[in-house]
Amino acid sequence: MAESQLPFAEGASIHRPPMFCGLNYQFWKIRMQIFIESIDKGIWDAIVNGLYTPKCVVENKQVDKPWSEWTEEERRKAQ
Repeated sequence: MAESQLPFAEGASIHRPPMFCGLNYQFWKIRMQIFIESIDKGIWDAIVNGLYTPKCVVENKQVDKPWSEWTEEERRKAQ
């Protein structure tokens, strides 16, 4: 049987993320982005922008706010 020259080892699936075989990273990256966004757009936003940690100002410096002081909105954003 001839080996496939496609940049992915298996077909598209809505239940599994696309497998990266080491070839054609740009194509795989777009497929992975679409897969993650299909689960939840907020997940992709967290990947691109990083984790959200509420901040507060103490002596003119921004520091992480203690978890016990987070509002419901801040907890929702961090989740």
